[in-house]
Amino acid sequence: MHLGIDFSFLLKPIFARGFSGSLYLVLLLLLFVLWVVRRIEGGSSEEAKERFRRRRVVWYKQTLFCCLGVSVFNIALCLLSYFYWYRNGWSGDKLVTLSDFVLKTLAWAAISVYLHNHFSDSGEQKFPLLLRVWWGFYLSISCYCLVIDIVLHKKHISLPSQYLVSDVFSVITGFFLCYVGFLNRNEGKDMILEEPLLDGDYSVSGVESNKSRGVDSVTPFSNAGIFSILSFSWMGSLIALGNKKTLDLEDVPQLDSLDSVAGAFPHFRNKLESVGGVGSGVTTFKLVKALFLSVWKEILLTAMLALAYTVASYVGPYLIETFVQYLNGQREFKNEGYVLVTTFFVAKLVECQAQRHWFFRLQKIGIKIRAVLVAMIYNKGLTLSCQSRQSHTSGEIINFMTVDAERIGNFCWYLHDPWMVILQVALALLILYKNLGLASVAAFISTIIVMLANFPLGRLQEKFQEKLMESKDKRMKATSEILRNMRILKLQAWEMKFLSRIIELRSFETGWLKKFVYTSAMTSFVFWVAPTFVSVATFGSCMLLGIPLESGKILSALATFRILQEPIYNLPDTISMIVQTKVSLDRIASFLCLDDLKPDVIERLPRGSSDTAIEIIDGNFSWDLSTPSVTLKDINLKVHHGMRVAVCGTVGSGKSSLLSCILGEIPKISGTLKLCGTKAYVAQSPWIQSGKIEENILFGKEMDRERYEMVLEACSLKKDLEILSFGDQTVIGERGINLSGGQKQRVQIARALYQDADIYLFDDPFSAVDAHTGSHLLKEVLLSMLSSKTVIFVTHQVEFLPAADLILVMKDGKITQAGKYNDILSSGTDFMELVGAHKKALSALDSVETGSLSAGVSLNEEGGVSSTIGNMQKEENNDVQNGKTADIVGPKEQLVQEEEREKGRVGFSVYWNYITTAYGGALVPVILLAQIFFQVLQIGSNYWMAWATPVSEDVKPLVEASTLIMVYVALAILSSFCVFARAMLLNTAGYKTATLLFNKMHHCIFRAPMSFFDATPSGRILNRASTDQSTVDLNIPNQVGALAFSMIQLLGIIAVMSQAAWQVFFVFIPVIATSVWYQQYYISSARELVRLIGVCKAPVIQNFSETISGATTIRSFDEEPRFREKNMKLSDSFSRPVFHAAGAIEWLCFRLNMLSSITFAFSLVFLISIPPGVIDAGIAGLAVTYGLNLNMLQAMVIWNLCNLENKIISVERIIQYSSIPSEPPLVIETNRPAHSWPSHGKIDIHDLQVRYAPHMPLVLRGLTCTFPGGLKTGIVGRTGSGKSTLIQTLFRIVEPAAGQIIIDGVNISSIGLHDLRSKLSIIPQDPTMFEGTVRSNLDPLEEYTDDQIWEALDKCQLGEEVRKKEGKLDSTVSENGENWSMGQRQLVCLGRVLLKKSKVLVLDEATASVDTATDNLIQQTLRQHFSDCTVLTIAHRITSVLDSDMVLLLNHGLIEEYDSPARLLENKSSSFAQLVAEYTTRSNSSFDH
Repeated sequence: MHLGIDFSFLLKPIFARGFSGSLYLVLLLLLFVLWVVRRIEGGSSEEAKERFRRRRVVWYKQTLFCCLGVSVFNIALCLLSYFYWYRNGWSGDKLVTLSDFVLKTLAWAAISVYLHNHFSDSGEQKFPLLLRVWWGFYLSISCYCLVIDIVLHKKHISLPSQYLVSDVFSVITGFFLCYVGFLNRNEGKDMILEEPLLDGDYSVSGVESNKSRGVDSVTPFSNAGIFSILSFSWMGSLIALGNKKTLDLEDVPQLDSLDSVAGAFPHFRNKLESVGGVGSGVTTFKLVKALFLSVWKEILLTAMLALAYTVASYVGPYLIETFVQYLNGQREFKNEGYVLVTTFFVAKLVECQAQRHWFFRLQKIGIKIRAVLVAMIYNKGLTLSCQSRQSHTSGEIINFMTVDAERIGNFCWYLHDPWMVILQVALALLILYKNLGLASVAAFISTIIVMLANFPLGRLQEKFQEKLMESKDKRMKATSEILRNMRILKLQAWEMKFLSRIIELRSFETGWLKKFVYTSAMTSFVFWVAPTFVSVATFGSCMLLGIPLESGKILSALATFRILQEPIYNLPDTISMIVQTKVSLDRIASFLCLDDLKPDVIERLPRGSSDTAIEIIDGNFSWDLSTPSVTLKDINLKVHHGMRVAVCGTVGSGKSSLLSCILGEIPKISGTLKLCGTKAYVAQSPWIQSGKIEENILFGKEMDRERYEMVLEACSLKKDLEILSFGDQTVIGERGINLSGGQKQRVQIARALYQDADIYLFDDPFSAVDAHTGSHLLKEVLLSMLSSKTVIFVTHQVEFLPAADLILVMKDGKITQAGKYNDILSSGTDFMELVGAHKKALSALDSVETGSLSAGVSLNEEGGVSSTIGNMQKEENNDVQNGKTADIVGPKEQLVQEEEREKGRVGFSVYWNYITTAYGGALVPVILLAQIFFQVLQIGSNYWMAWATPVSEDVKPLVEASTLIMVYVALAILSSFCVFARAMLLNTAGYKTATLLFNKMHHCIFRAPMSFFDATPSGRILNRASTDQSTVDLNIPNQVGALAFSMIQLLGIIAVMSQAAWQVFFVFIPVIATSVWYQQYYISSARELVRLIGVCKAPVIQNFSETISGATTIRSFDEEPRFREKNMKLSDSFSRPVFHAAGAIEWLCFRLNMLSSITFAFSLVFLISIPPGVIDAGIAGLAVTYGLNLNMLQAMVIWNLCNLENKIISVERIIQYSSIPSEPPLVIETNRPAHSWPSHGKIDIHDLQVRYAPHMPLVLRGLTCTFPGGLKTGIVGRTGSGKSTLIQTLFRIVEPAAGQIIIDGVNISSIGLHDLRSKLSIIPQDPTMFEGTVRSNLDPLEEYTDDQIWEALDKCQLGEEVRKKEGKLDSTVSENGENWSMGQRQLVCLGRVLLKKSKVLVLDEATASVDTATDNLIQQTLRQHFSDCTVLTIAHRITSVLDSDMVLLLNHGLIEEYDSPARLLENKSSSFAQLVAEYTTRSNSSFDH
């Protein structure tokens, strides 16, 4: 039955759109109600959030992305429709459709928010019912609308194209959402699959219990999908994490195995071998070839991306003229405007994608190359021969690693620039030829002129750069040596002299730096002026050739010049970078060519294949093959398994060299050397790694608790470990700084014992320990644990000799006697001398025991008093031991703390500090004004060209051609002047700031107390003095400038674009707001990543410098593979934050580029929507010309901002070390001691308490005693009893916690440090020599005449040795005095003291490294020249103390006994008497053999 109802309205689009809009409105209301209810009920539980983080609904991300996509799609349609209909008139249909689009945009955005909140708040595993019902509705409505479109199309009724596009899109997304909502099983799955970054085990409370997240997880980049890679979304999880918490190294994932050193290095080494770069055959070319072959795929990919970027960047300039003609009303075909906009937009997208991935992948290559080179340099450092090692100081070798490898890695940025310059110039000329015909030749010639102008500048820059590097090497070498020996410098009051030496080296360096930065300023001037110069030449020739200038053509040319500016601008950078990289490659290649240790020196026999452990037949060895002198001559030696061989001889006779030759360290001239079995070596000067004591002893071996305990017992380390707060877990500072000399040696011996080797080589380690410990070591180590092993030990202690099966006596590099103790005693003079000296010392001991020493009587009274003090203190001591004062100190802390890194934002104060350092910041406003004027003049000149030229040929020009060019040239000259002023002033300010910061930091470091150096590994200080200082010298001024200039340019572009179409301004506001939000979101992660880079760099350097100094020990234990692996691990720890910081910056730039591309597209759509004639086509074209640069500049501003924040961290780190609390003043003018002070040298100590740091226990616990003036006092005690601490307090290296020391009535704490230290003399435990000459070592302050120096040398038995040398007093001393033996170095220290002639002299185990004969000589010299001085002697050789007037025996920081030796020996129960008895029994037993 027909009811007469007309259903045709159902097929009308207005009904469909209206119905759809109403449903969206209802949905929005529902979502709003739900949101209000949730707010009233209260927020989400933490537990739900945690569940959501752990388990996430399958397809959750894709669904969220789809909903956001629908919202964005609808806003785009809404805007397009608005502009289209705004121009062509409105109707009811159109208004309803527009409302529908608006409601859709809002509703889908609300759905996205609801979806996110629903899961994060409730932790549910399914999509909410409301959404699934809605998705059903959405699909139905979309299908319904699409059916209407098709029906109407069939009926040939025309519809706006927006309808069809919208409906097709809606149907596709509807199907996807319904599939996800209804058909897909929505069980949650572990996030582990989704986001590898957040795996970690979660405890119930949601706190991660797994510390090693980053350590276990590999970077998401390695298995990211195509979309994730394109948009850098794989970085999202790390950036999000960085927003929630301060990132630590554990949070940063591992590199992919192909990018890590472990994966890349073997590949590189194979390539290097395949091109023939093995051993000394490495040339720069072969090195480059191997590097290229190991990363050629990545290089090819980046080349393709660079090509795509270059071509896409020229689409804009090519189309501008067409666009201006279109705006002027010349239409080629229908919808031409939309085609142009689409082409512009797509070209921008391609440009943006290609550039981002090109940059990121280049950095990836750079990271890989740097890591591979560092590994190569490190491995080379492990195998260098001694002679090669001496030709390069450790500072220089570290520079190869920190500076050169880094620079070659950075060169990757410039890899494609050389060929891209050619391509870009060619494309630019094509566009110019199309627009301006023959005038393009002028453009080409002027471009070539500008490029040529760079070459002399580039050449100069290269020269200055090289000189700068050389002078920096020298400075770093001196700095590292000074830091190593800071204790000596402070003891001698020399630190300010050495600081002035560093400042002098730096001023030499800044001379080159100044030339370098001013040349850079000239280069930057040439570049900013380049486009102006090229355009003046081109437009001038157009005028001369009569080529008509139209605004479209001019704008196209201007856009081309601007793009051309980039290759011209980068060319000098590229040239200087190529040059710098070549210098670095040459340096590394020449280092890799150095001679290694010859593997054929030793003939290794299989273990157990021979009964001979070591055999040398007719061996001649020399450290330096280029000189005729031979170090070891005619060595013949045969050692069977299980033999104990002692090596003795006077100072410099070749004992240590003999051990080095057995280790294969000395080049062999002739003869054979056979070795059977594994070896362990204990060096003369201890080499201790920074790390735990346990790690030092295990040295890479598995822990075997039983053996470990046995070794500790044998080396009597148990007691020492009980004293240390953390036992064997105590972290040792750099070079074992918080252990005493004896403890270091015993840790070394323990390391060797634990290895359980077949052959043991000991280079006089027993000299650094006291008598008691010495005899314990002899018994437990040599005679017990090593009884079945082959042992060769160098010793100066004659009492150790009888324990040997074979004794070798050495003199002048030859073995003069060999045999058993008694056999050789009667057969030669050399050995007799040594033993005679020892017997002489012992006879002194006997005379003391018989009481014939007068001092015993004369000091009777004073001695008696002192003894009672001793006894009182003994009782106190027991109290302390019974635990009455156990809680003296608060929480325990390790000496070496983790390196501080600032957290959170870089404070504004750092920027302010930097800007106002030079001239109080007076130059800053001038520089900014110069840049603003430059920008205004640039825009003005382009505006003038666009306004004054006609849009097309048929329009009459507004001004004459000559006027046009004249005005343009005038503006160009003014802008050039502004640029020149800006470049010069910027570099002046930067240079001045760098100099001031350097001086301030170094002054602070040199004035820092010794505790700072003990707790700070030198790697940290060197890192600031080299890497951070380099950044401040060369990068930061340009970075600060670049940020200010790009911001000024961006404001200029916004002004120009808004001038053409002010409506664009409304798009700028949200876009800039979003950009700033992104930047804020990103910076917290980026900042911490950069700080981590700074913190992770120091361990690589420190490990390297430790390895170089301990290379002999590492090789002797055959531990090279483990150290190589450790270096690779540290290198990867450094590469991880570098890689992710690179990913983070691209993540940000990609998003910013997208935003600015959308802004640009929006402004183009707006321009084509305006009816012709409303706006000047030339000015609109100018807006587009500037708009082409928008995305680049917007990204540049943010990139410069982030980069500056990253770089300014170097300033922050330097400022951090410019505010170290300093020592007390060096001189207190109001309280200077008399010139003759101290005249008697009487030292009173009252209740002295000392601790090394506020968080550490007391080392001296209340000492009270008097050292009479002019007498000799011996200080003895077990290792760690506080002997060295007492001396350090006397020199105020450590300030007393309580009590005081008074010398001749002056409280030493009340006078200046230099006044105190320059009046006291010391021969320290570790004899130190500095690189330089003999003269500069004895008299660095240049206070004495040559005659006085010769006299001192003769007194200390070195005169003859120095006269033999070519340069006499000017003969060279290499780094650490390595070309002098340990004993000779000790004699040089004696020489310094003889020159100084102080009233108070301290000998801190001064004769530990010399033989007894030399020791007697030194003692005699001291007796002779210091008879009326107060001499304090810390000694392990009892004989050194015996002829003292008084003996002080310390135990656990308290005085146990203090009296004359004679009185102490009378009392047989005294600790001192027991020590002496032990020593004499040990010695006498040795003579009974």
